[in-house]
Amino acid sequence: MVLSTRAIEARDSVAAVTSFFASMQGADGDAEALDFTFGNPHEMALPGLIDAMRAQLEPRSVDWYAYKSSERKAQEAVAAGLRRELGLGFETEDIAMTQGAFGAISLALAMLADAGDEVVIPVPGWFCYAPMLHAANLVPVGAPLAPVDFSLDVDEIARAITPRTRIVAVNSPANPTGRVYPKETWDALAEVLDEASRRHGRRIWLLSDEPYRRIRFDGIAFASPAGSYPWTVIDYSYGKVLLAPGQRLGYLAISPLLEPAERTALRDACMPLQLAIGWGFPDALMQYSVPALEDVSIDLAELTRKRDRMYGALHAAGYTLTRPEGTFYLWGRAPGGDATTFCAALADRGVFVMPGTLFDQPAHWRISLTATMETIERALPVLEEAAGRS
Repeated sequence: MVLSTRAIEARDSVAAVTSFFASMQGADGDAEALDFTFGNPHEMALPGLIDAMRAQLEPRSVDWYAYKSSERKAQEAVAAGLRRELGLGFETEDIAMTQGAFGAISLALAMLADAGDEVVIPVPGWFCYAPMLHAANLVPVGAPLAPVDFSLDVDEIARAITPRTRIVAVNSPANPTGRVYPKETWDALAEVLDEASRRHGRRIWLLSDEPYRRIRFDGIAFASPAGSYPWTVIDYSYGKVLLAPGQRLGYLAISPLLEPAERTALRDACMPLQLAIGWGFPDALMQYSVPALEDVSIDLAELTRKRDRMYGALHAAGYTLTRPEGTFYLWGRAPGGDATTFCAALADRGVFVMPGTLFDQPAHWRISLTATMETIERALPVLEEAAGRS
């Protein structure tokens, strides 16, 4: 056998995604294609992003572009931002700067879990959880979200926990559903995890996946489970709010509610583990830009307008949809219940959306709202007509 077992498991668990990537290659260079698949930019980069990077481009010292770990000014800016947003006492040392949320999740897995440990993940949820876990010699265990409104089902998480459970991953605002979970949900989950940790004699950690935290609609409030459960680490990516996923910048944050000795142990582990997993720090230029980027965001008013236009038109056409409270996705049920056939029929007419098979939900589909309003208006007649064919 050429490949390791974990390589095979990782490959197979993400096969639907890689196949979808391959199927999209022909559309990439097609100016007429109406692409609603991935959360990629469809317009030029935000001026604030460009200005922040340009301001740091000219070296100020001979080591400006030397090897970097976590830059203190970046950590300070993140900690201050978290204190404002979450009302928790984050300190500079609680922050590890990473290569996007991918890097933060990889760091958390290396820090908290041993080979063979189980990690409970939401279903439907981000399609890279399972392959990342397999690649780390960990075992993904799915916990279904509530079937109608896709809220976090704490009872399903409780049922998924076994003596081998080491981490529970949660995602709010949630990809692909757009749900934002309230503090009451986190309080209930904290009770479940605390009780299960005592029962099994082994602490269960919570990984709060928050890359869409700053993308919310209608003034809806955000609560992090880090305020309800001390054994929480937060991963974050700037790629979403900046709509620049190619500029890899993120962080892992340790809950300040954690007992001091454990908090110190995690702080001390970050740097050596980031070195061990492949120098998992952001590039120097991106770290220098962090203080300025804390206040840069995509146009949330325009994104709300896109959501309302797309949701309103498709709902009126007869689609069953979840009205997103956050993220930049629209999640719904495919007419006829077969997302693969439905999405293929749309692709034949130049409209590309993501089938729910990538999220283990073959009856659903996802639309990315990062497309331009012009693209939305051009696609709506096709989508409205497709609703009537089911």
